[in-house]
Amino acid sequence: MTGMKYTDENMKYLRLLAEKYPSERSLTREIINLNAILNLPKGTEHFMSDLHGEYEAFCHILNNCSGVVREKVERLYGDTLSHDEIKELCTLIYYPVEKLQLHKSEGDADARWYRTVLERMLEIARVLSSKYTRSKVRKAMPPYYEYIIDELLHAQKDEDDNQVTYHDNILDTVISLDADNFVIALAELIKRLAVDRLHIVGDIFDRGDSADKIIDLLMTYHAIDIEWGNHDILWMGAAGGSDVCVAGAVRNCLHYNAVRTLESGYGISLRPLVLFAEKIYPDRAPMEAALAAITVIMFKLEGQLILRNPDFNMDDCLLLDKIDPSRGTVLIDGREYPLSETAFPTLDEQNPYELTDGEREVVRGLRAAFTGSPQLQKHIGFLYERGGMYRVFNGNLLYHGCVPLDENGRLKELSFFGKTYSGKALFDMAEAHARSAFYKKEKEQRDLDFMWYLRCGENSPLNGRKTKTFARAYINDESAWHEPKNPYYSYYYNKEICEMILAEFGLCSEASHIINGHTPVQTVKGELPIRADGKLLVIDGGFCKNYHAKTGIAGYTLIFNSHGLRLKAHQPFASKEEAVRENSDIHSSSEIVETEGRRVMVYATDDGEALQNEIAELCKLLDLYRGGVLTPKER
Repeated sequence: MTGMKYTDENMKYLRLLAEKYPSERSLTREIINLNAILNLPKGTEHFMSDLHGEYEAFCHILNNCSGVVREKVERLYGDTLSHDEIKELCTLIYYPVEKLQLHKSEGDADARWYRTVLERMLEIARVLSSKYTRSKVRKAMPPYYEYIIDELLHAQKDEDDNQVTYHDNILDTVISLDADNFVIALAELIKRLAVDRLHIVGDIFDRGDSADKIIDLLMTYHAIDIEWGNHDILWMGAAGGSDVCVAGAVRNCLHYNAVRTLESGYGISLRPLVLFAEKIYPDRAPMEAALAAITVIMFKLEGQLILRNPDFNMDDCLLLDKIDPSRGTVLIDGREYPLSETAFPTLDEQNPYELTDGEREVVRGLRAAFTGSPQLQKHIGFLYERGGMYRVFNGNLLYHGCVPLDENGRLKELSFFGKTYSGKALFDMAEAHARSAFYKKEKEQRDLDFMWYLRCGENSPLNGRKTKTFARAYINDESAWHEPKNPYYSYYYNKEICEMILAEFGLCSEASHIINGHTPVQTVKGELPIRADGKLLVIDGGFCKNYHAKTGIAGYTLIFNSHGLRLKAHQPFASKEEAVRENSDIHSSSEIVETEGRRVMVYATDDGEALQNEIAELCKLLDLYRGGVLTPKER
C-alpha cells in the first residue's frame, strides 16, 4: 500500500487521524478491536408504530421488549422455575420499583430473596451481553454500578473457588447496603441489552392522553429513530405556528377526551376557547361547546388554506359554503345530506371561511400558547432531531403512510410550488418543507400550509386517503364517511410493486423489506400483516383502545435480530397496576417472517459498513507509518 498516492484532502484527514492514534500499537489495537466487533451478532431491532398517546401499553411493550425478555427468562429457567416464578421474575424486570415496594409491603424481601433474585438477574444479563463487546456492555451499565456489575458478570470459577468467594462477598455487601437500587440497575441493564435500537414508525400523538409522557420516555432511550406519522406532523405544524394545525390538534384533544396532554402535559390553557364557546353555544356543556367552536374554526382555516393553495387539490374539502342553513343540509358530490349539527352561529353565508373577531382572538391566543410552550417545543425539537419522513436502515425501508401510486401502480407524479415530484423525491421535498416550517425564523406560509397537507392530503405520503372529517363531524349517514385510499393500498400486496418501491429508495437486496405503519390490521376479518410475499410488513401497533374491537387484537410489533424477522401479535393491556399486582403480561404470539440462513453479523449491517470504512482508513494510516511517510508521535 505504500505506493498509493493520496490527495491533499486524504493526507489532511489522515494527519488528523494520527492525532488520535499516535503510534502503530494504538492503531493495531483499534483495528483488532473493530474487526472483532464486525464478527459479533447484530443487535436486536425493535419496531413499534401508532402509539397514539397510550402510555401504559407502550411502556409495557417497551419494558418486555415485545416478549424478548420473557423468552430469555423462559429459555434460561424454563426447566427449573415454575410458571408463576417466571412471571414474578419478569414483572420484577419490567417494573422493579413498583415490584420491590410490593414485596417489602408483604414482608418477603429478606436477604435470601434478594440473593436469589440478583443471581437470576445477573445470569439473564450475562446471556444478553454475550453478543456485545465488554466495552459496550460497560457503557450500557448504570454509571454508579458499572464496576460492580462488570465484576459480577465476568466472575469465573477457579481451582480454589477464589472468584466464587469474591462474587459472594460482593453480593453480600450489595444486599446489606443498597439492594433495591442494585435490583433496579440490573433490571434497566437487562432491558437495555435486550434491544439495541428502537424504531418508532409514526403516530405518537392523539387519541390517548399521554403523548407527552411517551416522548419523555423516548428521550431517555439509548438508540432511537422516529418516522413521522400524520398525527405527529399535525402537532409539529402546530408547534411551528400553523393556525389550522393548532385548531386541528386542539380539536383532536377535545374529540378524544385527551385534554390532559394539552393542559397538564404542555401547559396550554383552553380557558379562552371555553369562555368564547360558552357565549356562542350557551345551552351546551363547556367542553362540548369548545369542541363545536374549534371544529368550525378548523374548517374555516382549512378552507382559507385550500383557497390559497390550489395545487393541493383539496377543493372537495370546501364544504362550509355547501351548507344550506334553512334546510339543515349540505351538498356533497351532488348529493344532499341532512346535518346532525345545524347550529353555526359564527358562519357568514356570504363569507363562510372568514373568522369572526372572537374566533381570531381565540386562534391568536392558542397559537401563542403552542409556540410558547417550552415542553412542547422541546418535544417537537426531539421529533425533528431523531425523526424524518422515512429511514433506510439495515436494508429495510421504514415509513408511516404510503408511497403515492397512480391507478397503474406507477409512482404518482404530484406538482407542488411549481415543481413535480414522485417517489423518494416527494418524501425528500416534504421533509425539507417540514423542517423549514419549524426551524426558519421567518416562517413562510406555504411551509406551514404544507404541514396540513401532509396531515390530511389525499396524496400525502403520511396519509394517502380522502379524509372525511367534515362528514364524520356533521353527518350521521355513514355512507358519507367512506375515505377512498390511494392505489398504493391495493398494490402493496404485489411483490413486484414493493420491489419497485424499495429500488426507488436504493434497496435492491432480496433481504430488504418495507416496514409500514398507519393502517390497523383487521385480524377479525382475516387480514394479515405480512404482504407481498413477505416484502412488506404492516406493524400498526393498535395501541389505541378504540381500535381493539375493530382489529380483534392490540396490534403488531416487529423484532429483527441476528436470526431473522419475527412479527409479534399482542393482546390488549389491562393496566400497570394489574401487571405489578398479578404479574400479568401482555400475551404475545410470535410469527416468523423470515429466518436467516446464516446468523447476521455486525459486518452485514449499516454500522458494520461504517466500521469497515473506518478500518480501511486506519489501515492507510498504518501503511503510512510503516512506509515512513508519517512519523508516529509515540515510539
